[in-house]
Amino acid sequence: MKFDGTATYVATEDLTVAVNAAVTLERPLLVKGEPGTGKTELARQVAGALGLPIIEWHVKSTTRAQQGLYEYDAVSRLRDSQLGDERVHDVANYIRKGKLWQAFETEGKCVLLIDEIDKADIEFPNDLLQELDRMEFFVYETGETIRAKTRPIVIITSNNEKELPDAFLRRCFFHYIRFPDLDTLKQIVEVHHPGIKPRLLTEALTQFYEIREQQGLKKKPSTSEVLDWLKLLLAEDLDPEDLKRDGASALPKLHGALLKNEQDVALFERLAFMARQQRR
Repeated sequence: MKFDGTATYVATEDLTVAVNAAVTLERPLLVKGEPGTGKTELARQVAGALGLPIIEWHVKSTTRAQQGLYEYDAVSRLRDSQLGDERVHDVANYIRKGKLWQAFETEGKCVLLIDEIDKADIEFPNDLLQELDRMEFFVYETGETIRAKTRPIVIITSNNEKELPDAFLRRCFFHYIRFPDLDTLKQIVEVHHPGIKPRLLTEALTQFYEIREQQGLKKKPSTSEVLDWLKLLLAEDLDPEDLKRDGASALPKLHGALLKNEQDVALFERLAFMARQQRR
């Protein structure tokens, strides 16, 4: 069972090494990187490449670790008891299985994605230590222990919004997805926009990297954003000459696909103003 990337996902050598190492060690793969660099998509592509089902758990700020195991619906049971429903005599009728439970009971191997774990409370990773390590947990309401039939491939993503506990990190295989270099980004573009004119691509990517390297930028545009930008450029049938910026405006064409806050737009407007002042 080896991952080598797919036809629709360009995986660098160090990323494929990380995925295969985590699979061999049977450790969760913790993937960090800028938003938009394909962390979530990686789990889906691994599942597709290995022919495995995927179970996705998208973490929010209000998500609790217990929800990944199971939830006991005491309110519904109380209501049913008042109505004289026969279901009330079996507590299992009121246990809602979480994503980990679903992964543990899957026949054969599967991929379990725990997406954006850093969104939750700082104790969230600690609350999953034993469950991810031993691949089992206890259901107090029914008195049963749920064990994984087959250890799933666990992929955990983080946008680095907060530090994760050392005890949690110790149990993971870690990989940071670096922002792709020019050659890798061209491969990614070819997958999503095959046959794009070389001159247009060169001019667009040159501008894109210039924007990313601009000092004072609050949010650098990501891989997904440059793909959206290129899609717009193709839809508008623009030529490389149309993309060239003059002194009147330092903003790129259709800049709303790349710059996502007013501070960054204002930064490029100031640069254009300074350039005009210098020419006078």
